[in-house]
Amino acid sequence: MVYFVGAGTGAVDLITVRGMRLLERADVIIYAGSLVNPKLLEYGKTDCEVHDSARLTLEEVIAIMEKAEREGKTTVRLHTGDPSIYGAVREQMDELDRLGIFYESCPGVSACFGAAASLNLEYTLPGVSQSLIITRMEGKTGVPEKESIESFAAHRATMAIYLSAGMLKELSERLIAGGYDGKTPAALIYKATWPEEEAYICSIETLYATALKHGITKTALVLAGDAILHGHYEKSRLYAADFSTEFRRAKEE
Repeated sequence: MVYFVGAGTGAVDLITVRGMRLLERADVIIYAGSLVNPKLLEYGKTDCEVHDSARLTLEEVIAIMEKAEREGKTTVRLHTGDPSIYGAVREQMDELDRLGIFYESCPGVSACFGAAASLNLEYTLPGVSQSLIITRMEGKTGVPEKESIESFAAHRATMAIYLSAGMLKELSERLIAGGYDGKTPAALIYKATWPEEEAYICSIETLYATALKHGITKTALVLAGDAILHGHYEKSRLYAADFSTEFRRAKEE
């Protein structure tokens, strides 16, 4: 059996309980190199076979899984954050389907949620934004034209932009071209929840300068939108005294 496990954002104790228990059971662990905190491997058995997938091709990863399956072993494929977001898991699952090898997924905490916790943010503030757009710039992996930075920026919702720390000058320009004001709040979070985390509040137009000042060129998440500074929002109706719910009747004045 193969388990695709989300390692979480970086902090060792932000893996799920289920993910931790799967690591404890694993005979083979294939982990995503420098993106996964190596201390998570300490949850594994002392005789566990460990592979760093940063040095492997897809075919080599699948070959390790296939060999482990033949030997009746349990494999954990440990991905950064949550495997469903930029995890390149579908291609692995399709190969396992072809080989008749069963697998399951265990979710993890993605970087945008680790960053929100570090900055004590609520992305969906009433009257400000009720949507969170998770996207990325084009890199080695392309982005469909209809999902351009400009098209998403037109909504002026909260955005979490992955895998783009090396292209911040272009990113800022495209966010502004799409519809954001350059003064719109932004945040740059390097290695969210890791011990070496760095987080900086800035604006969309100063993202590049902020990165240059602090030497950030990779492994960072960009947040953009008025929710970042949480000003001028409306209180939730859920807890309003004059609002009835299934569990509480509105109070009369």
